[in-house]
Amino acid sequence: MIAQDGRYIWQQAAWPGFEYDSGRLAGRLAEVTYRQGHMVGRLSAATGQVRELASIDALTEDVVETSAIEGERLDVASVRSSVARHLGVDIGALQPADRHIDGVVEMILDATARSDRPVTDERLFGWHAGLFPTGYSGISKIRIGNWRTDSGGPMRVVSGAYGHERVHFEAPPAQRLDSEMHAFLDWMNRAPDDSPIIKAGVAHLWFVTVHPFDDGNGRIARALGDLWLARSDSSERRFYSLSAQIQRDRSEYYRILERSQKGTLDITEWLLWFLGALDRALTHAETTADAVLAKTLFWQQHRLTAMNPRQVAMVNRLLDGFTGKLTTRKWAIITKTSPDTALRDINELIENGVLRKSAAAGRSTSYELTGPRPVDRSEFEYDPASDAARFE
Repeated sequence: MIAQDGRYIWQQAAWPGFEYDSGRLAGRLAEVTYRQGHMVGRLSAATGQVRELASIDALTEDVVETSAIEGERLDVASVRSSVARHLGVDIGALQPADRHIDGVVEMILDATARSDRPVTDERLFGWHAGLFPTGYSGISKIRIGNWRTDSGGPMRVVSGAYGHERVHFEAPPAQRLDSEMHAFLDWMNRAPDDSPIIKAGVAHLWFVTVHPFDDGNGRIARALGDLWLARSDSSERRFYSLSAQIQRDRSEYYRILERSQKGTLDITEWLLWFLGALDRALTHAETTADAVLAKTLFWQQHRLTAMNPRQVAMVNRLLDGFTGKLTTRKWAIITKTSPDTALRDINELIENGVLRKSAAAGRSTSYELTGPRPVDRSEFEYDPASDAARFE
């Protein structure tokens, strides 16, 4: 094990000579690699419509959650609209373009859909400019499309109230950034000595430790990790979101990150955590894929059922997970129509076998979907060993 020479790993003489115990990682890496291949193969073998919906859902979640990790809340509908527009997929009425949201979407898509392209300083500058189209982070003007200068003091990650801040990490000084980023980019553009999944984990930690920009380092670090995960997938489409899982595990993420940046250059514990987070992301993606498949099967079963636009919109809301009970009054409010029209819409769907009266007790009659038949995984299988997949 490499000895620790300073408070932070970048202060050690052997930096950036990362080490890890391949034997300890082997079992978890094999499991994740299998599940990753199963997920990508499962959806790659599906119809174009299913792939598009699953990819849009995963990318939307990725964009929303990579920003949420930094405390920034993006409107989900606007993000989904931007993702669909950039992918050229028609999802109905689109939200107005938002420069800030478009910038995050473009960065994620450039990292994943163009993962085979070299990573250069100019490419990273473009991503950074897209994240901050106004030149400001909040109310603070920042240096856009270039490395930080530390003009306001050392780059530190802090928490706590003003005057009682706790310093979690201090990045290398700005005068080292040219050499630091030269070494990083040279490594990024070499073929991995190990699994590209391991390289994704190392890239994430290395970049966020160098912290070369005034802001946006975490989002760009996660995009660089996604780039290597996309190379591992051998797929331009995204069907799972590691950023969303990091957001779900946010407290533990910051703890392991701080420990790793203050530890030795043996980053085995970080990589074990990274592989665990990826495994949990794939588990979540399986559930999302099932929902997409169920929705697709539902519409396949009702493809000959005549519905007006209000009915289609409400059925989709129910398929996506309607909160509470659906009553005639709620239908009228949501669709901006009269109670009589709402009741007529509902009765037509009951007659066509789309809706039924709910058995749940209550003062008002409520309705629920008859539902598609349960998703049978045998209808949608993927065997990584034979690379044989089918979707019926």
